[in-house]
Order: sequence, then C-alpha cells, then structure tokens
Amino acid sequence: MSGTVWFVGAGPGAADLLTLRAARVIATADVVVWAASLVHADVLAHARPDAEIVDSSRLPMEGVLPLYRRAAADGLTVARIHSGDPALWGAVQEQLDLCRALGLAVEIVPGVSSFTAVAARVSRELTVPEIAQSVILTRLEGGKTPMPPGERVREFARHGTTMALFLSAARSGQVQAELLAGGYSADTPAVVAYQATWPDELVAHCTVGTLAATVREHRLWKHTLILVGPALAAAGTRSHLYHPGHFHGHRRAEPAARAALRREATDRGAPRAGDSSTADSSTGGPARSGPAGPGSEQADQPT
Repeated sequence: MSGTVWFVGAGPGAADLLTLRAARVIATADVVVWAASLVHADVLAHARPDAEIVDSSRLPMEGVLPLYRRAAADGLTVARIHSGDPALWGAVQEQLDLCRALGLAVEIVPGVSSFTAVAARVSRELTVPEIAQSVILTRLEGGKTPMPPGERVREFARHGTTMALFLSAARSGQVQAELLAGGYSADTPAVVAYQATWPDELVAHCTVGTLAATVREHRLWKHTLILVGPALAAAGTRSHLYHPGHFHGHRRAEPAARAALRREATDRGAPRAGDSSTADSSTGGPARSGPAGPGSEQADQPT
C-alpha cells in the first residue's frame, strides 16, 4: 500500500489564519504531527477525534521516520503541520525526499508567513510604489545553518528595500551593525515582532539605529521577526493599478488620465506608460483581441 503525507503550513500562530485547505487536510488525516513549540494547539481542533496526534518538538527526523514508514505500509494519511509557510526554513525538502523514497505521495499546503502577518499587524504595505518594490527574506549569517557564499545581510542591505530577517534576533547587535554597514541609515524604520498573532505577541516600532537596544529591552531572542526598510513609514504613493489612466484586459484607460501618466513618466525619464508591443495608444487598451482571463497576470498588474 502507499500512503500520503501532507506538509501543512499552519501560519504564524492564530489558528483562524489556517487556510481552508489546511483545515480540511488536518480533518482527514489518520496521523497529525505537529511541533508544540512552534504551532498553536488550537489547530488540533480540526483533527478527527480518532486521529493519532504526535508532538514532534522533541523528536529528531529519525523519530518521525517510523511514522512515515507506517504510513507507507498501511496506506495512512499523515498531516505534518509546520509553522508559517513550509517553503521558508521549514526543513521540508529533506522530508519530501525521504517520503518519495518510501513511495509515499506528498502534497504541500502553503501557509501565511510571519512576515506578511507582521506587515498586517502594523498596517503596512511592504512594496510601496516608488519607495520599495522588492522584499528580501533572509537570516543573519554565522548561525547553526551555514549561509551560501554571497548571501550576507550586509550585501542585501545595499539594495535599500524592504527586508525581513528571520531567526536573527538572538544576535541583534550584529544584525544592526550589518544593516548599517550595508547602507541603511540609522533612522530607517524597523519593526520587531515576537510571536506575531499569538496571545502574547509583542510588536515594537524602532529604527535601524535603535534595533539592538529594542530587542534587548524586551529580552527577545527566539520566535522574533525583524522588518526593515523605508516602506514601513512612507506615505502611500499612487499606484498605476487603480489609476484611471491605466488599462488592462478588463478596463479601458481614460484618455486625459492616460496622457497625464505619460507626462509624469517623461518627467521622471522613465519609459512612457503603455509604451510596449502589446499596447495600443490610440485606443487606450491592449492590442490583442479579447480580455485577459481571470487568472491572467496582465489583467491585474500595471504596465
């Protein structure tokens, strides 16, 4: 027989941030594996009354391996619950390889990451037009897991955009030094968040210059995420997405607003709005026939 292992993202903490798919998978599992040190116990409310519940917080991989072998032998469904999103620092790839070697089917259910949860808690967009259009997800080098060559906080900081630092609060002084050395000014806004969306969460606003002092003041070292970048304090600038001068597969541009957008682009020395092979400037709409489908990126993104 062959079983199935689902790797389920539990989100940052609050059980109601589980996706509908995650709740459904947990509800159908014969075995639910969760880490009590990282995942809120409320997620177990979705498990069947007769499901086997295993706390993996004290188990190495070798301790979980017998469960996977039993799932393969008996055709069981296992829900392995991970904090946040399994794609980020979830130690999932080694488990995927192991499960496939055992002949198990594997599926991944994405979860809400803590960096998006923290952005929501402080009511900020991390990609503010003309301020920051990239988000760097990283961790401080020098920890238990070696960083690949070229992946250093100092080098990433040179971009000056939004950065989310995971697993780094225990060395906040080094984090601050690397951010400053990379080019962030001391007054660049920052947010330190402990246990985001948990009942005991703590969210503190500071700057790069006061980052280490803030972390130490609150005695934080684990379960803490750091956000840094100008977007954390910048006023919102006008996005083209909902500008009347922007067109896409489901909406035509207003001519006067379209002309204003082009003048602004010319003043900035940027390519004029709509100057592409797919744009028809005479009609203010896409040159191709038919609207973009519901799942089309072009239907929802600015030119």
